[in-house]
Amino acid sequence: MKNILVLCTGNSCRSQIAEGYLRFFAKNNAEIYSAGIETHGVNPKAIETMKEDGIDISAHTSNNINEYTDIDFDYVITVCDNAKESCPYFPTNAQKFHYNFPDPAKATGTDEEVKTQFRGVREMIKQYCQNFIEKNI
Repeated sequence: MKNILVLCTGNSCRSQIAEGYLRFFAKNNAEIYSAGIETHGVNPKAIETMKEDGIDISAHTSNNINEYTDIDFDYVITVCDNAKESCPYFPTNAQKFHYNFPDPAKATGTDEEVKTQFRGVREMIKQYCQNFIEKNI
């Protein structure tokens, strides 16, 4: 069983979406974790946009990377440049991947415009996660 960690700054949005899709695509073939260098709570709009695609992340928690120092990860995926650059030293032999997804939590505009930006990022992350699982698990 492979262990996958998704890292972002606050573990509230992009990493939560990625955790949801990685779980979905990996089925029971990998253990998926997400964490941040800070914890900001799970973004309600991330929960809402994932629910639109049939994936429930409402029970997810926002976790700090320090909670996972005892887990031997096979893969670590950073989903924002800030996490890649700011992540404290994390002792692991994991293979590292990086993709800087736009931060939908910074979306502005009307409620519908913000939802559209969340959906766009969700689709980018969904495609990335599906490809990642197909190639690595």
